[in-house]
Amino acid sequence: MLEYFVHLDPDDSPEDLALVFADIPDELIREQVEVSKLPKNWREIPAPPELAQIGDEFARRGECPILLVPSALAASENNWLINPLHTDFKKILMHPAGPLSYDPRMFRRSPVRRPHSRK
Repeated sequence: MLEYFVHLDPDDSPEDLALVFADIPDELIREQVEVSKLPKNWREIPAPPELAQIGDEFARRGECPILLVPSALAASENNWLINPLHTDFKKILMHPAGPLSYDPRMFRRSPVRRPHSRK
């Protein structure tokens, strides 16, 4: 959600977003992209085209259903890309979609000051 949120225009956020949960069996093969294999500028805006090529190549090869890629916002976390054309996709349980809306506090323009506690 954060990866998408950072690209939202707070004055024009979409009202038709949906949130879908999936149960992915542990036995499904996952491919993981290590940060060391990414271009040095992988966290820059706009994203370098090499990043899209990694996803395109993953889908083209079709060797596994899941690709884990480092999050540009939190490099120790991963985004999970799911290949719906892979034969094991049918093993993933997709729950019904529900509405997704961001908490309005996420769109605050000025920082919130919190009082410091004194000891």
